[in-house]
Amino acid sequence: MRTLILSWEYPPRIVGGLGRHVHRLSTGLAEAGHEVHVVTRDHPDAPHEETVDGVHIVRAGEYPPMISFDQLVPWVLQFNIAVQEAATKLLLDTEVDVVHAHDWLVAYAAAAVKNCFDLPLVSTVHATEYGRHQGYLPGPMNKLIHQVEWWLTYEARRVITCSEYMRDQVHEIFQLPSPKQDVIPNGVDVHEFDRPADVEEFRARIASGREKIIFYAGRLEYEKGVQTVLEALPLLLEHEEFRFYIAGVGTHADELKAHAERAGLADRVHFLGFIDEPELRMYYAAADLAVVPSLYEPFGMVALETFASGTPCIAADIGGLRELVVHEATGLRFTPGDPDSLAGMIRRLLTDKRLDRRLTLDARRMLDEQFSWRTIARRTVDVYERAIAEEHALKRPEERVPLRVLLGRSEILGLAEGTGA
Repeated sequence: MRTLILSWEYPPRIVGGLGRHVHRLSTGLAEAGHEVHVVTRDHPDAPHEETVDGVHIVRAGEYPPMISFDQLVPWVLQFNIAVQEAATKLLLDTEVDVVHAHDWLVAYAAAAVKNCFDLPLVSTVHATEYGRHQGYLPGPMNKLIHQVEWWLTYEARRVITCSEYMRDQVHEIFQLPSPKQDVIPNGVDVHEFDRPADVEEFRARIASGREKIIFYAGRLEYEKGVQTVLEALPLLLEHEEFRFYIAGVGTHADELKAHAERAGLADRVHFLGFIDEPELRMYYAAADLAVVPSLYEPFGMVALETFASGTPCIAADIGGLRELVVHEATGLRFTPGDPDSLAGMIRRLLTDKRLDRRLTLDARRMLDEQFSWRTIARRTVDVYERAIAEEHALKRPEERVPLRVLLGRSEILGLAEGTGA
């Protein structure tokens, strides 16, 4: 299988779970012997083009004038022109079987490549604007993003979602027929999260002997629910000594820092900003528990990473998290947005070591059985093959004319003319 993957995130540019997903899917496909090309956004610390772990990566630069990411829609339009140009140059010299687009930020380029090169398009919907805003589109930009998301699902031959929850949501809000959808969860490389040898030394540097470590990793946006944790922590002050470490960046960061100050938690809450993968794994391993307090969560990659680290997880009872964090089996769940519910679960987990051990063992067992990247890559190839078969079934042979025929490649033109194309 030869695939072209389009994504606005790819290492070393990692903003959230999407980038980690695309990276491990790409390397998983390459490890299985498939040919993988990724077109993504450029990065000052990475070359324009390289092959890493069997994946051919092309990074598209920005056109002048430089547009701030804060001006999201103009930035996306400009970015898609760059992605389309890079993908077109690649496809003029390289045959691929399928194009795989990840989220709406590459929708324009994906549709253009699909239509110009007559290729089947698969899209993965990692989240929706409608879901991020709790079923509400507050302004013109949100409505525009919603429309682009719908258009991408329309253009795609097949649509992948990461959970049954997301499949139902995409079906409902985009009226996308269920037979056009496939559910493939995110995966995790369990061995990447093996307990580091120096974790105890690291833990001693970030907390005193009696202090418990609570950890959050993810984007700092309202829908991620970190404010619920900050509301729950004062309820623990009389019972527990703790430090809360927050890894991530986002538009809600300043408000969360102000919240911690107002609550008198400045000496207990630490904002780490963006941290790299080795440091992230160290915090996971050092923590007594990790929280996933989302108000909206299509899947919950952080929960998988917590499981792999051997650290117990407390998650909001919402969305795709329900399919991963099975209450009393692989973790504990609390009522979304309810600090009393969350505080109760934190107290319970910090005081019951038998529960801690049982949850982490059951969670690790589930990972091994269902969420390896080898399994995810194999299931994704099945979707590619189905998309290719469906695309061919819908077209008459004389309609299958690649763009390179129209652009005048003599040897292919001769073949096309001989077949009546």
